[in-house]
Amino acid sequence: MDEEVLLMPKKQFAVIGIGRFGGSVARNLHRMGYEVLAVDISKDEVDQIMHDVTHAVQVDALDFETIKSLGIRNFDVVIVGIGSNLQASILVTVQLKELGVKFVVAKAMSDLHGKVLEKVGADRVIYPERDMGARVAHHLVSAKVIDYIELSSEYGIIEMQVPEGLVGITMGKADLRARFGVTVLAIRRDAEIIVSPGADHVFEAQDIMVVLGGTEDIARLEEKGKPIGS
Repeated sequence: MDEEVLLMPKKQFAVIGIGRFGGSVARNLHRMGYEVLAVDISKDEVDQIMHDVTHAVQVDALDFETIKSLGIRNFDVVIVGIGSNLQASILVTVQLKELGVKFVVAKAMSDLHGKVLEKVGADRVIYPERDMGARVAHHLVSAKVIDYIELSSEYGIIEMQVPEGLVGITMGKADLRARFGVTVLAIRRDAEIIVSPGADHVFEAQDIMVVLGGTEDIARLEEKGKPIGS
């Protein structure tokens, strides 16, 4: 391996607001081996997370001078996990961009909140409650759904077990794009990942499909993934 790659530092993350969402993000990033700074106004939240991240600091995120003194602009990604105080989440996002933070991810509580965050400079806006709701809904209506990611109100990516009606036939014969308007991005078969499977790929019962499509098209695939001709 190239020496320059070996010396390349890992990304550093800061999470401001470590409630249920922010705390989960911080813990998981640290568990994955990244350096994580957790910031919250609550001493209890900081005490609970201090052993699960690299550093944890009790600071009012609206105290911009103190936030600046933490070297926040040097972090590769800063996640604003503040949810209940919409004004604070917007002001903190604005300040982070003004301080020169390269990439700011902000949690939104509603579409309007999200639009404001985008307007004030958030590089990415996420809707954890809405996204989780979509995942739970898909799990409830289909036993074959493993995961669902809502890209927008109109498009999503679903990870699901191959429908029984596709087992033993090729991608070309299945013609999912024509039948359902969806695109198979990849197939996971045990430890193997088959990216952009070709027309001659034969579906097997243990295959996991990663599919991109419109939400209505995906719903039809979940509901009507039956044998061709049935």
